[in-house]
Amino acid sequence: MTQRGVDANEDDVPEWEERVKANVAGEVRRRRKEMGWSAQDLADRCEQLGHPIPRNVIANMESGRRASLPLVDVMILAAALETYPVCLIFPVGYVDRTQELPFQELVPTWDALRRFTGDEDVAMHDAGLIPDFEAHDNLVRTALAALEEAEQARFAAKTASNRAQQEEAEHRRTKYSDEAVSAKYKLRYLRRDLRDEGATPPYLPPALADVDLPETDSNTTPEERV
Repeated sequence: MTQRGVDANEDDVPEWEERVKANVAGEVRRRRKEMGWSAQDLADRCEQLGHPIPRNVIANMESGRRASLPLVDVMILAAALETYPVCLIFPVGYVDRTQELPFQELVPTWDALRRFTGDEDVAMHDAGLIPDFEAHDNLVRTALAALEEAEQARFAAKTASNRAQQEEAEHRRTKYSDEAVSAKYKLRYLRRDLRDEGATPPYLPPALADVDLPETDSNTTPEERV
Protein backbone atom coordinates (compact mmCIF):
# COMPACT_ATOMS: atom_id res chain seq x y z
CA MET A 1 0.00 0.00 0.00
CA THR A 2 1.66 3.22 -1.17
CA GLN A 3 0.71 6.83 -1.60
CA ARG A 4 1.47 9.23 -4.40
CA GLY A 5 4.49 11.37 -3.62
CA VAL A 6 5.83 8.98 -0.96
CA ASP A 7 9.11 7.12 -1.48
CA ALA A 8 8.10 4.17 -3.64
CA ASN A 9 11.05 2.15 -2.32
CA GLU A 10 9.35 1.83 1.05
CA ASP A 11 7.34 -1.35 1.46
CA ASP A 12 3.80 -1.11 2.74
CA VAL A 13 3.90 2.62 3.40
CA PRO A 14 0.92 3.41 5.65
CA GLU A 15 -1.66 5.95 4.68
CA TRP A 16 -1.21 9.39 6.22
CA GLU A 17 -3.97 8.86 8.76
CA GLU A 18 -2.48 5.55 9.85
CA ARG A 19 0.96 7.16 10.18
CA VAL A 20 -0.43 9.91 12.43
CA LYS A 21 -2.17 7.33 14.63
CA ALA A 22 1.00 5.24 14.74
CA ASN A 23 3.00 8.29 15.86
CA VAL A 24 0.57 8.97 18.69
CA ALA A 25 0.30 5.32 19.72
CA GLY A 26 4.06 4.82 19.75
CA GLU A 27 4.68 7.93 21.81
CA VAL A 28 1.87 7.15 24.25
CA ARG A 29 3.37 3.69 24.80
CA ARG A 30 6.91 5.04 25.14
CA ARG A 31 5.90 7.82 27.52
CA ARG A 32 3.69 5.49 29.57
CA LYS A 33 6.53 3.02 30.07
CA GLU A 34 8.94 5.85 30.81
CA MET A 35 6.63 6.86 33.67
CA GLY A 36 6.44 3.26 34.88
CA TRP A 37 2.69 3.07 34.26
CA SER A 38 0.52 0.22 33.11
CA ALA A 39 -2.28 0.80 30.61
CA GLN A 40 -4.68 0.69 33.57
CA ASP A 41 -2.70 3.41 35.35
CA LEU A 42 -3.04 5.61 32.28
CA ALA A 43 -6.75 4.83 32.01
CA ASP A 44 -7.21 5.74 35.66
CA ARG A 45 -5.44 9.05 35.18
CA CYS A 46 -7.56 9.92 32.13
CA GLU A 47 -10.68 9.25 34.21
CA GLN A 48 -9.35 11.49 37.00
CA LEU A 49 -8.92 14.27 34.44
CA GLY A 50 -12.57 13.95 33.44
CA HIS A 51 -12.39 12.11 30.11
CA PRO A 52 -12.31 8.32 30.64
CA ILE A 53 -10.40 6.19 28.13
CA PRO A 54 -10.75 2.52 29.11
CA ARG A 55 -7.69 0.31 29.44
CA ASN A 56 -8.71 -1.89 26.50
CA VAL A 57 -9.08 1.19 24.27
CA ILE A 58 -5.57 2.31 25.20
CA ALA A 59 -4.24 -1.20 24.57
CA ASN A 60 -5.95 -1.35 21.17
CA MET A 61 -4.57 2.08 20.26
CA GLU A 62 -1.02 1.14 21.21
CA SER A 63 -1.22 -2.10 19.21
CA GLY A 64 -2.72 -0.38 16.14
CA ARG A 65 -6.12 -2.06 16.42
CA ARG A 66 -8.09 1.08 17.23
CA ALA A 67 -9.92 2.41 14.19
CA SER A 68 -10.14 6.06 15.21
CA LEU A 69 -8.27 8.52 17.38
CA PRO A 70 -10.38 11.54 18.40
CA LEU A 71 -8.60 14.83 19.03
CA VAL A 72 -10.07 15.01 22.53
CA ASP A 73 -8.40 11.69 23.33
CA VAL A 74 -5.02 13.02 22.18
CA MET A 75 -5.50 16.07 24.39
CA ILE A 76 -6.40 14.08 27.51
CA LEU A 77 -3.67 11.48 26.90
CA ALA A 78 -1.09 14.26 26.64
CA ALA A 79 -2.31 15.81 29.90
CA ALA A 80 -2.31 12.43 31.64
CA LEU A 81 1.21 11.71 30.44
CA GLU A 82 2.35 15.21 31.44
CA THR A 83 3.39 16.21 27.94
CA TYR A 84 1.97 18.27 25.06
CA PRO A 85 -0.46 17.05 22.37
CA VAL A 86 1.93 18.13 19.62
CA CYS A 87 4.63 15.90 21.14
CA LEU A 88 2.34 12.90 20.68
CA ILE A 89 1.51 13.79 17.08
CA PHE A 90 5.09 14.66 16.11
CA PRO A 91 7.43 12.70 18.44
CA VAL A 92 10.64 14.60 17.75
CA GLY A 93 13.69 12.43 18.33
CA TYR A 94 11.68 9.20 18.33
CA VAL A 95 10.23 9.36 14.81
CA ASP A 96 12.77 10.59 12.30
CA ARG A 97 10.49 11.44 9.38
CA THR A 98 6.74 11.79 8.99
CA GLN A 99 4.01 13.13 6.72
CA GLU A 100 2.25 16.42 7.30
CA LEU A 101 -0.62 15.76 4.88
CA PRO A 102 -1.79 12.95 2.58
CA PHE A 103 0.23 12.34 -0.61
CA GLN A 104 3.15 14.44 0.63
CA GLU A 105 6.77 13.40 0.88
CA LEU A 106 8.16 12.36 4.23
CA VAL A 107 9.81 15.27 6.02
CA PRO A 108 11.87 15.58 9.21
CA THR A 109 9.52 15.36 12.18
CA TRP A 110 11.10 18.49 13.68
CA ASP A 111 10.19 20.50 10.56
CA ALA A 112 6.64 19.16 10.62
CA LEU A 113 6.22 20.09 14.28
CA ARG A 114 7.47 23.65 13.73
CA ARG A 115 5.02 24.21 10.90
CA PHE A 116 2.19 22.63 12.89
CA THR A 117 2.78 25.02 15.82
CA GLY A 118 3.37 28.07 13.62
CA ASP A 119 6.99 28.45 14.70
CA GLU A 120 7.99 28.30 11.04
CA ASP A 121 6.24 30.60 8.60
CA VAL A 122 4.55 28.94 5.64
CA ALA A 123 3.88 30.98 2.52
CA MET A 124 0.25 32.04 2.10
CA HIS A 125 -0.72 30.71 5.54
CA ASP A 126 -2.57 33.02 7.90
CA ALA A 127 -1.19 32.97 11.46
CA GLY A 128 -4.33 34.65 12.77
CA LEU A 129 -3.73 36.68 15.91
CA ILE A 130 -0.86 34.53 17.19
CA PRO A 131 1.80 37.17 16.35
CA ASP A 132 -0.26 39.82 18.15
CA PHE A 133 -0.63 37.66 21.25
CA GLU A 134 3.10 36.91 21.21
CA ALA A 135 3.82 40.64 20.97
CA HIS A 136 1.38 41.24 23.84
CA ASP A 137 3.15 38.67 26.00
CA ASN A 138 6.55 40.23 25.28
CA LEU A 139 5.27 43.71 26.14
CA VAL A 140 3.74 42.48 29.40
CA ARG A 141 7.04 40.88 30.38
CA THR A 142 8.94 44.06 29.46
CA ALA A 143 6.57 46.30 31.41
CA LEU A 144 6.61 44.11 34.53
CA ALA A 145 10.40 43.82 34.48
CA ALA A 146 10.77 47.58 34.05
CA LEU A 147 8.35 48.29 36.90
CA GLU A 148 10.29 45.95 39.18
CA GLU A 149 13.61 47.54 38.26
CA ALA A 150 12.15 51.02 38.79
CA GLU A 151 10.89 50.03 42.25
CA GLN A 152 14.27 48.59 43.19
CA ALA A 153 15.97 51.77 42.00
CA ARG A 154 13.49 53.89 43.97
CA PHE A 155 14.34 51.96 47.12
CA ALA A 156 18.06 52.25 46.37
CA ALA A 157 17.72 56.02 45.99
CA LYS A 158 15.81 56.25 49.25
CA THR A 159 18.44 54.28 51.17
CA ALA A 160 21.54 55.63 49.40
CA SER A 161 24.38 56.54 51.73
CA ASN A 162 25.68 59.42 49.63
CA ARG A 163 24.59 61.83 46.92
CA ALA A 164 26.40 60.02 44.09
CA GLN A 165 24.62 56.74 44.85
CA GLN A 166 21.30 58.54 45.13
CA GLU A 167 21.73 60.26 41.76
CA GLU A 168 22.75 57.02 40.07
CA ALA A 169 19.70 55.25 41.54
CA GLU A 170 17.41 58.09 40.48
CA HIS A 171 18.84 57.88 36.98
CA ARG A 172 18.02 54.15 36.85
CA ARG A 173 14.55 54.75 38.29
CA THR A 174 13.79 57.30 35.57
CA LYS A 175 15.18 55.02 32.86
CA TYR A 176 13.09 52.02 33.89
CA SER A 177 10.00 54.11 34.57
CA ASP A 178 10.22 55.42 31.01
CA GLU A 179 10.58 51.86 29.71
CA ALA A 180 7.49 50.81 31.63
CA VAL A 181 5.49 53.75 30.26
CA SER A 182 6.60 52.95 26.72
CA ALA A 183 5.59 49.29 27.06
CA LYS A 184 2.22 50.27 28.55
CA TYR A 185 1.63 52.70 25.71
CA LYS A 186 2.28 49.97 23.13
CA LEU A 187 0.13 47.52 25.07
CA ARG A 188 -2.78 49.94 25.18
CA TYR A 189 -2.88 50.39 21.44
CA LEU A 190 -2.22 46.73 20.69
CA ARG A 191 -5.18 45.80 22.90
CA ARG A 192 -7.29 48.41 21.16
CA ASP A 193 -6.37 46.91 17.78
CA LEU A 194 -7.24 43.43 19.02
CA ARG A 195 -10.67 44.64 20.11
CA ASP A 196 -11.14 46.30 16.72
CA GLU A 197 -10.50 42.84 15.20
CA GLY A 198 -13.33 41.48 17.31
CA ALA A 199 -10.92 39.59 19.59
CA THR A 200 -10.65 39.56 23.37
CA PRO A 201 -7.20 40.75 24.52
CA PRO A 202 -5.23 38.53 26.92
CA TYR A 203 -5.46 38.86 30.67
CA LEU A 204 -3.48 41.70 32.24
CA PRO A 205 -1.78 41.27 35.64
CA PRO A 206 -2.91 43.67 38.38
CA ALA A 207 0.31 45.68 38.13
CA LEU A 208 -0.74 46.70 34.60
CA ALA A 209 -4.38 47.43 35.39
CA ASP A 210 -3.93 51.05 34.28
CA VAL A 211 -3.20 49.98 30.69
CA ASP A 212 -6.90 49.63 29.87
CA LEU A 213 -8.86 52.84 30.30
CA PRO A 214 -12.61 53.45 30.44
CA GLU A 215 -13.92 54.12 26.96
CA THR A 216 -14.55 57.76 27.83
CA ASP A 217 -10.80 58.12 28.48
CA SER A 218 -9.66 56.20 25.41
CA ASN A 219 -7.64 59.17 24.14
CA THR A 220 -5.60 59.44 27.31
CA THR A 221 -2.04 58.26 26.94
CA PRO A 222 -0.07 56.24 29.52
CA GLU A 223 2.17 59.29 30.03
CA GLU A 224 -0.85 61.23 31.25
CA ARG A 225 -1.73 58.49 33.74
CA VAL A 226 1.77 57.90 35.19
